[in-house]
Amino acid sequence: MVQKAKILLVDDRPENLLALEAILSALDQTLVRASSGEEALKALLTDDFAVILLDVQMPGMDGFETAAHIKRRERTRDIPIIFLTAINHGPHHTFRGYAAGAVDYISKPFDPWVLRAKVSVFVELYMKNCQLREQAALLRLQLEQGARAGGNGSKEPVGLLAELSARLAAVEEQAEALSKQLDESADAAAVATAAHLERKLTGLRRALDALEPGTGGGDKKIPPQE
Repeated sequence: MVQKAKILLVDDRPENLLALEAILSALDQTLVRASSGEEALKALLTDDFAVILLDVQMPGMDGFETAAHIKRRERTRDIPIIFLTAINHGPHHTFRGYAAGAVDYISKPFDPWVLRAKVSVFVELYMKNCQLREQAALLRLQLEQGARAGGNGSKEPVGLLAELSARLAAVEEQAEALSKQLDESADAAAVATAAHLERKLTGLRRALDALEPGTGGGDKKIPPQE
């Protein structure tokens, strides 16, 4: 069973957090609140998140500083950040948001449907990456089991390879459908993330094909997946 993705909501105003929860509840994912930059960084120490919605104007550590800390940590540097702001200081202010590592910058009041659609894209990408990591782990386990078996003639590895191939095909089909959807939305950040996912899927498919009987690739090593 695929677990729900976690979405981090960071805002110092409780009413804003409540509004975000109301907008995103339809995605049926786990919504985690943080009322400050410090609280957000603590949450990121223990949990993995699909995307972060980060308010710019907060007392103490503001959104820009919080984003800088997030991007400096190896564990969290690749988590997409969507900045939310109630003020507009022009292109320079927006540029600062992107320079801090944001994938998007949305001014309040925002269209709830647009925000929900943007967040859903990053949730889907996160789930596909989780599935890909699971397939890679299964493949590495198969290689280890095959090495221990030492050519005893067992047919079990062939059956497991077929199962892995079928599972990977399902992920590939979903990723292709998502890429087509992103091509229509023209969201550059999401398209780039999807392209990275497709490259990893291609690498895993090649590695899996190399293990098929008759390919002569049974002794090939599988490159580590990111």
